[in-house]
Amino acid sequence: MALYFIPLAVVILFYINKLTNTLCVQREIPEDKQPKVFRTINVLITILLITSYIEVLFT
Repeated sequence: MALYFIPLAVVILFYINKLTNTLCVQREIPEDKQPKVFRTINVLITILLITSYIEVLFT
């Protein structure tokens, strides 16, 4: 199960970062605030991926 889930999670994180970069460019978010935006989104997506892995693992 982990052999499929971990590469998929990496692809999802990469794509979410790409979308976050597009958001920062379109909304013209200042350079000094962009790391905070990326960190917040990455932490939330990582929590979502971990909880979904645990849910799939135990069901």
